[in-house]
Amino acid sequence: MREMRDVLLVDGYNMIGGWPELAALSRIGLQEARDRLLERLADYQAFSGIRTIAIFDAYRVPGLGKSFAQNQLEVHFTKEKETADECIERLVRELSHKRRQIYVATSDMVEQHVIFGQGALRISARELLTQVEKSEKEVQIKIAERIDKSSRNRIDDKLSPEVRRMFEKWRRE
Repeated sequence: MREMRDVLLVDGYNMIGGWPELAALSRIGLQEARDRLLERLADYQAFSGIRTIAIFDAYRVPGLGKSFAQNQLEVHFTKEKETADECIERLVRELSHKRRQIYVATSDMVEQHVIFGQGALRISARELLTQVEKSEKEVQIKIAERIDKSSRNRIDDKLSPEVRRMFEKWRRE
């Protein structure tokens, strides 16, 4: 049985160019920027539950065309003479199903029109960054709440106000 959850296809180099942190990191080294993007996307996938696939253009790299999983995140490097846009379009066709919504994260206007024509929805680099940052903040809030609850695991927190007043009255007598 095919998995029916929604899919997010991410044009990796487009995000690296569109996210300020990654653009700055790419000037130091492209591998570092890719790793940081994949780390953030893996966290986003874990939090949102949406299946996420990152696609990187290897158009001029002979014989590449690799696909692998990293931190539960699918990563595709395009085949020789295949652009990331072509790979994304192919994946949209392959993954399309009436019970599944496909989102494509790219700021490439031409690509946005093509995938929209195939029934996928587009998300710009800035919109995806906003969603990722929002999910990261929500994760931090949930972690803080857990830490707060575990550090204050007192019986007093579990008592009703009436019982608390009764105990306080006994204590003062």
